[in-house]
Amino acid sequence: MTLLELQGVSVRFGARTALDTVDLQVAEHEIVCLLGPSGSGKSTLLRAVAGLQDIDAGRVLLDGADQAGVPVHRRGVGLMFQDHQLFPQRDVGGNVAFGLRMHGANRGAQARRTNELLNLVGLPGAHRRSVAALSGGEQQRVALARALAPEPRILMLDEPLGQLDRGLRERLVVELRGLFGRLGTTVLAVTHDQGEAFALADRVVVMRDGRIAQAGTPPEVWQRPASEFVARFLGFDNVVAATVAGTAADTVWGKVAVPDGSPQGARTVLVRPDGVRITDPAQGLRCTVVARTFRGGHVAVRLRPDDGPELEAECSPARTPGEGDTVGVVFAADDVVVLGPEVP
Repeated sequence: MTLLELQGVSVRFGARTALDTVDLQVAEHEIVCLLGPSGSGKSTLLRAVAGLQDIDAGRVLLDGADQAGVPVHRRGVGLMFQDHQLFPQRDVGGNVAFGLRMHGANRGAQARRTNELLNLVGLPGAHRRSVAALSGGEQQRVALARALAPEPRILMLDEPLGQLDRGLRERLVVELRGLFGRLGTTVLAVTHDQGEAFALADRVVVMRDGRIAQAGTPPEVWQRPASEFVARFLGFDNVVAATVAGTAADTVWGKVAVPDGSPQGARTVLVRPDGVRITDPAQGLRCTVVARTFRGGHVAVRLRPDDGPELEAECSPARTPGEGDTVGVVFAADDVVVLGPEVP
């Protein structure tokens, strides 16, 4: 069942179009993450749904009802921002109960819901603590509890973990996904962090210049980027122009096998780093190893061919060639993606 729908939504700031006829649906209980570079329209879309930003065209519907003219406090949405925006003059319990008071809940209902949520977010008994005395991670948990307290129809998060260090973000994003699953919360989140988005979301929406460049499950988007923009945004550098005929692509790196059923003709291809196989110098594309970067479970190896742009390969630490070594490279067809055209 669709809970949120955007139909041709546009937002303009003078001559600049921040959102350009965006269509998007979010199902009940679904977690959707908006991902993209700065200025792509992610936060503007979130604010338009919340009612914090007027739209110039299109419609925003919640449960099928057009939200035109509906103020923020009547849309039934929960909001959580990067800076948490906690009330410093209120203790933890007062912050969590704020929305409940605004909705007219009695003291007993406020106390029960506050207890429930502080337990859920891992802060049992923290009611009387000052928010100024909390760590960044604890403040994030309080802000989440406050946003969830009025039981919003949809919870919207704008870079909620952006101020936390990477280790804490990685732990909390796993906790958040589990919490939202237990509560059945519908979530629309904005982030620039790819790892955060792919770990949290049921569906990822990649935005570019106010439009949706690709939408799909995390495995779909990661394994099959729709365009050169999406591929490069996700951090893939092995992208070159090609002419595809049958199951082969003619590239500056030579013939590259592509999967059956790939689009034909003048295209752009991506070779995923784990599909760049290093072999004997007498085989395949002759390259020189120019750099090695240890990345935990694998080593990223930069390769300079005799002709064409550099390549990145992934190797196990035990089988990594040395800098300056001459190696051969062959490509695995299963890790080659023939990319589609860019969003106009």
